[in-house]
Amino acid sequence: MNNKKLVQQFIKMFFVNGKIEKIPEYIVEDYIQHNPRVETGHEGFINFFKKFQNFKPKFELLNICSEDNMVFLFHKCTFADGTVNKVCDIFRLENHQIVEHWDVIESHVEKVKSINNNGIF
Repeated sequence: MNNKKLVQQFIKMFFVNGKIEKIPEYIVEDYIQHNPRVETGHEGFINFFKKFQNFKPKFELLNICSEDNMVFLFHKCTFADGTVNKVCDIFRLENHQIVEHWDVIESHVEKVKSINNNGIF
């Protein structure tokens, strides 16, 4: 399986279907996390995931691309309370597992008034 497909499955497995027990199949035990609100490793991901699910997120994949061992995922994440986030997740993979993660998040974009006609997505 290529890296792009693996990350797509990872997003679907955890963030859409909530299958937290499958973490070892996708993430190495000591994976490196660069989001300052999430701890490194399996336990850090599990702790984050449990809290994050309380927001009842809905994901809309807008674009995914990969090069070598890096996968870039651009998506819209809408919470049950109407909050909308524009997100770019960046994953580094080795041996068909995620070993490192970065993200760029623009929060509360539902409140943004664009000065152009291009939209924010």
